[in-house]
Amino acid sequence: MGRTMESRPKPLAIEMKDVWFSYNKVPVVEGVSFSLEQGEFLGILGPNGGGKTTLLKLMLGLLTPDRGEIKILGKSPKEARRQVGYLPQHTDFNMSFPISVFELALMGRLSHTAIWRPYSREDHRKIEEILKRVGMWDYRHVKVGELSGGQRQRVFIARALAVEPEILLLDEPTSSIDPQFETDLYDLFKELNKTVTIVVITHDIGVISRYVKSVACINRTLVFHEEGKITEEMIEAAYQCPVDLVAHGLPHRVFPEHKENH
Repeated sequence: MGRTMESRPKPLAIEMKDVWFSYNKVPVVEGVSFSLEQGEFLGILGPNGGGKTTLLKLMLGLLTPDRGEIKILGKSPKEARRQVGYLPQHTDFNMSFPISVFELALMGRLSHTAIWRPYSREDHRKIEEILKRVGMWDYRHVKVGELSGGQRQRVFIARALAVEPEILLLDEPTSSIDPQFETDLYDLFKELNKTVTIVVITHDIGVISRYVKSVACINRTLVFHEEGKITEEMIEAAYQCPVDLVAHGLPHRVFPEHKENH
């Protein structure tokens, strides 16, 4: 007997099989294979130029692999695009542009609105719900250019959530904010992860080690770790040098001291 609709397993959130990609014939991603279940919180680590952002763009369908297969929620990346929210590292937002927090977040509903039709009452209700969820409802009438860096990131996250995604891709979401807002944002991601699969690129190993459920280290090739525990060996393999980190000066060492000098 066939499975009922209720008993069919959910498709994987992300599945990559032997994915390769090059810029101008220079390999950037080489033979990447891994799968991620829905509900995961994946942290992607690696050096600059190691292929992290390229990997996200492949997941989004913004880039096409030279070879290999990518499935997002069981579909091609382009077919699944409306089910994926994306926060790029650089938003290219003009801070002098007179747009309010509510108006910017509402732009995320464009994919739900027919061409030339105004936003619906449901669109407005959804944005109210999302801004409350990210702690920005009280700022809804404030111009985006008047916000702090951390507050702006919350609004951009709200815009990404406005598509009601099943997967949220975040590229260095805390790169331009202070440590306190960084912790607040990761607390927000942890809350969002209750209903959304999250993939985040970051250099801040110390912070994400307290939040992620799984880790991928990429430096052209990728090593996937189902457990969120970040080990010394993983980081040395990704950065190709010994690593000894203290997170934000906190009184604990993320990794033990190395026996060799670097």
